[in-house]
Amino acid sequence: MNNKYFDIFLNKIKSVSKNQVARNFFIVGVVTLLVKIISFYKEALIARTFGLSELLDTFYLSILIPTFLQTVFIGSLKNLFIPNYIVESKKGEDLGSFQSVSFLIVLILVTILSLFALIFVYFFLELTFPGHDLKYYDLIRTQFYIVLPCIFFWGMASLISGLIEIKGKFLITSLTPIFTAFTTLICLFFYKGYLGDFVLAVGLLTGSIISFFVLCFYSKSKNLIILSKPQKSENISIMIKQLPPKIFSGLFTGLNGFVDQFFAAQLIVGSITAINYGIKIPSFVVGILIMAIGNVLLPHFSKLVVEDINNAYKYLFKVLKILFIVTLAITGIFVYFSEYIVWLLFEKDQFTAQDTQVVYQIQQIALIYIPFYLTTLVTVKFLTAINKNKFMAWTSLWNLALNIILNIIFIKYYKVYGLVLSTTLVYIISSFIYFAYTIKQYKLQKIEI
Repeated sequence: MNNKYFDIFLNKIKSVSKNQVARNFFIVGVVTLLVKIISFYKEALIARTFGLSELLDTFYLSILIPTFLQTVFIGSLKNLFIPNYIVESKKGEDLGSFQSVSFLIVLILVTILSLFALIFVYFFLELTFPGHDLKYYDLIRTQFYIVLPCIFFWGMASLISGLIEIKGKFLITSLTPIFTAFTTLICLFFYKGYLGDFVLAVGLLTGSIISFFVLCFYSKSKNLIILSKPQKSENISIMIKQLPPKIFSGLFTGLNGFVDQFFAAQLIVGSITAINYGIKIPSFVVGILIMAIGNVLLPHFSKLVVEDINNAYKYLFKVLKILFIVTLAITGIFVYFSEYIVWLLFEKDQFTAQDTQVVYQIQQIALIYIPFYLTTLVTVKFLTAINKNKFMAWTSLWNLALNIILNIIFIKYYKVYGLVLSTTLVYIISSFIYFAYTIKQYKLQKIEI
C-alpha cells in the first residue's frame, strides 16, 4: 500500500517536472530564495551596524523617490511591454521597431523622472518631511544624488529583462538582484571607513550598474535586442494608450508606501527604520513568490489570452486557489515565530531587545496581508494581460484614499503599529475588489462566447 502511494507521488512529481510553467516557477523560486537569503544577510548586517538610527532613516528616505519612480513608471511600462510585444510577435510584425520605440519611451521617461526627482528633493524635502535639523536633510540629499543614476540603469534593465522573460529565460533575470547585495556587503566590509555615511548608497549604485551590464551582455549573446527604425504599429499604439492608466494605477499604489513614510517621519526617530525592518520577513516571502509567480505568469497569461481566453480565466482561478491556501499556511507559521525570528536575525550590537519588541509586533501585523497581497498581484498580472488598466487605476486611487484615512485614524491610537495595520487592511479589502471584478469579467466573457 505504501509503495502504491509512493508511486503515485513519484508520478505526480514527474508530471509536474514536465510542465514548462512549473519548471519556471521552481527555477525562479530557488534562485530568488538564494538571492533573498543573501539580501537578508545584508539587511541583518545593516541592522546590527546601524540599529534604528538617523542614518538609516535618511538612507531609506533618499531611496524612497527613486525606488518609487522605478516601481510606478518603469515597472508599469515593463508590464505593458510584455503582453503587447507577445501579440506583436504572434502577428509577425516588425519586432525591431517595437523594441526601438519602447527603448525611446524608457529613455524619455527616465529623463523626465530624474528631473522631477531632482526638483522635488531640492525644493520640497523640508516641506514633505518637516521637523528635522540641517544635517538630517543634507544626509538625505547627498545619498539621493549618489542613488539618482540608478533610475537610468533600472529603466533600461527592466526592458531588457522583459525581453529575456518573454523567451522563457528566467534564471538570469532572477539572479541579477544578487549583485546589489554583494556590492553593499563589500562596501560594508571593506570601505565603510572610507565611504562613511554614504556606504549604503554607493553599494546600491554599484550593484545597479553591474546588474545592467550583465543583462546587456546576456541579451546580446542571445541576439534578443534587434533594434530597427522606429515605426508606429497597432500594438505600439495600444501600449502607449494603456500607459497612462497603468502609470496612474502604479502611482496610486506606490503612494501608499510614500504616505506611510510621511506619517512615520512625524513620529519618533527610528520609526521609519522600524517599519522597514518589520516588513523584512513579509517582503522576503512576498519577494520570492512575486519573482517565482508574478514574473513567470505575466508572459504566460499573455500567451494564454491570445490562444484561448476562457482557458486563461480557468487557469487564473486555479492558481489563485492554490496560492491563497499555501501562503495562508506559511503566514501562520511566521506569525507564531515572529518574535524569535526578529531576535535571531537582528538583535545584536546596536539593535537592542527593545528594538526587537517594536519590530516583531510590526512584523506580525504585516505578515497577515501576505495571502491577500499575492492573490491581488496575480490578478493584476492577468488584468494587465487583458488590458484592464483603467479599472486598476480607479481601484488604486480608492486604496490610496482609504490608506490615508486609516493612517490618520490609527496613528492616534496605535502610533507606528497603526500605519502597518492600515496597510494590511487596505490590502485585504483590495483583494476582494479585484477578485469580484475578475469574476464579473469572466461572466461577461462567457456571455460573449
